[in-house]
Amino acid sequence: MKRTLTLVTALLFTIGLQHSDAQSAHRATVPNVVWIIADDMSPDTAAYGVKQVSTPNLDRLASEGCCYTRAYSTAPVCSASRSAFILGCYQTTTGLHPHDAENPQPLPAPYQHLPGLLREAGWFVTNAPAPNTIRSGKKITKGKTHYNFAHDAAEIFDGDDWRKRKPGQPFFAQFQIAEPHRPFPIPASFDEEKLRAIELPPNYPDVPLMRRDWYAYQRSVEVVDQHVGAILDQLKTEGVLDNTIVMFFADHGRPMPWGKQWLSVEGLQVPLLMRGPQIAAKSTEDRLVSLIDLAPSMLKLAGLPIPSWMEGKSILGGEFPERTVLFAARDRCGDAMDRIRAVIGRDSWLIQNFKPDLSRLNWSGYKEAIYPGMPLLRVLQASGGLDTFQSRWMAPTRPEIEFYDLKTDPQGLHDVSQHPEHAATIAAMGQHLDAWITSSKDRGATGDPSTEPPMEQIQKDKRADYQRTWKSRLKKPEPTDAERLDWWMKSYGLD
Repeated sequence: MKRTLTLVTALLFTIGLQHSDAQSAHRATVPNVVWIIADDMSPDTAAYGVKQVSTPNLDRLASEGCCYTRAYSTAPVCSASRSAFILGCYQTTTGLHPHDAENPQPLPAPYQHLPGLLREAGWFVTNAPAPNTIRSGKKITKGKTHYNFAHDAAEIFDGDDWRKRKPGQPFFAQFQIAEPHRPFPIPASFDEEKLRAIELPPNYPDVPLMRRDWYAYQRSVEVVDQHVGAILDQLKTEGVLDNTIVMFFADHGRPMPWGKQWLSVEGLQVPLLMRGPQIAAKSTEDRLVSLIDLAPSMLKLAGLPIPSWMEGKSILGGEFPERTVLFAARDRCGDAMDRIRAVIGRDSWLIQNFKPDLSRLNWSGYKEAIYPGMPLLRVLQASGGLDTFQSRWMAPTRPEIEFYDLKTDPQGLHDVSQHPEHAATIAAMGQHLDAWITSSKDRGATGDPSTEPPMEQIQKDKRADYQRTWKSRLKKPEPTDAERLDWWMKSYGLD
């Protein structure tokens, strides 16, 4: 009996060694992966057709690899989107849907974040800001996470420098770029030619302040490009660029009044560029992609099983997933409670507003503090300075269902939900949405998790933050829209 146990033990040990050797051999052949993540950015680079923005490093990524033209976040705000793509499943499935969780809890079973899965498999996992990042006059030394679950960076990452890995150890490095998140640095001067070349979407008023704010955003996108160049230089200097898949994307769309926080094309569509081994140069992918596809793609590259609870699909290392629809969700954003769901199709976009009595001006202390467009829009509305189309975005309520025909309206600006010719498509997309809400057990249906503070307390605390901001600027905690607009005009050199 003893001899039999010894033989069995030896056999299991041999199998374990063989499995370990096989894993080591596989790790030696897989590429490293770098995620470069911008904060609050739409596809506003030259590779996506924006001509007045200089983005040579991002254009290089597109030229040397693949440009994904239909990539979307699952939420139009940072923490909900980041919580989704680091897990590979929708934030509404995991209960991580409220933006800026006040009392984050540990991840419930069976969910595991991507960095942990890779570390368990022997990868060296890091998170860092872009090299030499200066923000508001201070050097940033920590890479952003902003997940809605409780976490300790030391428990998730091996450090902040992928160059400290063991010889031959594959690495997964995240670089977090703070731009173009507000506040934008206001340029000392404005290039009049670039100002005139800005193509404002028609739901924004074409007035000097809006153009200058957009101009500042575009210059911030150029800072993103500079950071990308520094990261690519680092990889090249260390001799690993050719064996590394570099993925550049943003956590959601641009920080403008009708972008961030809204399930609009502007709020959800993001740039996604990849270059590296087995990724064809100068290629374009027009099929639907969600940011929750990135985590399962990483596991596929690493030769690891994709957990059954992951809702994303691998877009690398195998057959590309053919989808008819993607989904997105917006719930509480700071002190602004809401519930909105969207279905994104190849040629159509459906939004369901579960709180149609709320307007798109639903108070957000964050936006009211640092978006000049908020008081600008209200002042123009009151004075008759908005055209009929722009005024519709200021309506006191929203329709329960919005529908946009992307074939004729790629920016998704003109709601045609009342047009009879779209009735069948609207019904079909509504069925997709209902099925997803049911099958995913949408946790947003009941609002915030019970562990969050009462909404009244959150709103009180956020209002105090707003008041402190304006008291520091105007010596008044509750200035009028006109007073705030005047402050922004002077800040942008328009006094």
